[in-house]
Amino acid sequence: MVLVALACPQARAETGVSADSIVFGQAAALEGPSSALGQGMRQGILAAFAEVNARGGIHGRKLSLVSRDDGYDPDRSVVQTTRLIDEDRVFALIGGVGTPTAIATVPISSARGVPFIGPFTGAEFLRAPEHRNVVNIRASYGAEAEAWVRHLTEDLHFKNIAIFYQDDSFGRDGLAGVKRALEKRGLELSAEGTFERNTRAVGAALRMLKRAEPEAVVMVGTYGPCAEFIKLSHKAGFRPTFVNVSFVGANALAKELGASGEGVVVSQVVPFPWDTSLKLVADYQAAQRALDPALPPGFVSLEGYLSGRLAAAALELAGPNPTRAGLLRVIHEVGRFDLSGSIITFGTQMQQAPPKVFLTVIQKDGSFKAVDRL
Repeated sequence: MVLVALACPQARAETGVSADSIVFGQAAALEGPSSALGQGMRQGILAAFAEVNARGGIHGRKLSLVSRDDGYDPDRSVVQTTRLIDEDRVFALIGGVGTPTAIATVPISSARGVPFIGPFTGAEFLRAPEHRNVVNIRASYGAEAEAWVRHLTEDLHFKNIAIFYQDDSFGRDGLAGVKRALEKRGLELSAEGTFERNTRAVGAALRMLKRAEPEAVVMVGTYGPCAEFIKLSHKAGFRPTFVNVSFVGANALAKELGASGEGVVVSQVVPFPWDTSLKLVADYQAAQRALDPALPPGFVSLEGYLSGRLAAAALELAGPNPTRAGLLRVIHEVGRFDLSGSIITFGTQMQQAPPKVFLTVIQKDGSFKAVDRL
């Protein structure tokens, strides 16, 4: 599947740059069991690009996006990423989804000097200094795990914590973060349960975790299997506190859970998408409405919007003759970007002022409530 939005003319200067446009590429899950993540990122990026284009673009050039479906599969992501670079001749990659796909595609983009902006993953390896072409916007999974464990142990005084995770590089990254956070407090996981990517085969994990009788189960997976696990748990009379990583896709999770969602915790790495007292959120909502009035606000699309806004802000500073290397140099040298009054940091600035982790709780009607404590 390939989705093309706005115009995509042939490049004349730097690859992906023509007299009137700059072309970005996205390889992400647009169909299949994790499609809400790729589609959400795409919608947010398009909203940001449309907002920028309505003001005349960047130095007279409109921003456009080519999106290709990788089904959240590393092998397919390699194929689609290579096509975006070689056939679609994109200037930069943006809004990719997933740790296993990033592990497979970052070496390709790095070798070609193609910027890899705003990947929807908190994987630690993407934060290594050698990945200069990777531009992270979100907090790491380690930071999310630290937030979970801090609140579970300090607010609720829990000591018996288990984990349910996707059995691949994504899940193991989250597992490592949880173990580190527990070790800091002299604790260990009481049980571990796993499932395979792009499946809902969670029965064995449920039986394993239920036997341990944990007070909380932290979850590192996508919305489908996590929702399945929670619903089956409730049917089995197993009701610990469930805490999900931001990658789960909070809005899709709440929709899948329905009446079973009340009280489920989801950590977030972007501001609350309904808090229009923040100018950034108000601008995001306005941009989404302008793109499609039927699109509801959400955490994933807000993250996509932030990625699109960052790309535009960096291109503005890069000047009228943008290059891939010049874009990356601007992002890393400036380090701090003011997006509608919200400061987003990168590189060494990100280490000094790390991205925030927020906690939200699903309410009885499927809406979300932001909380400071559990």
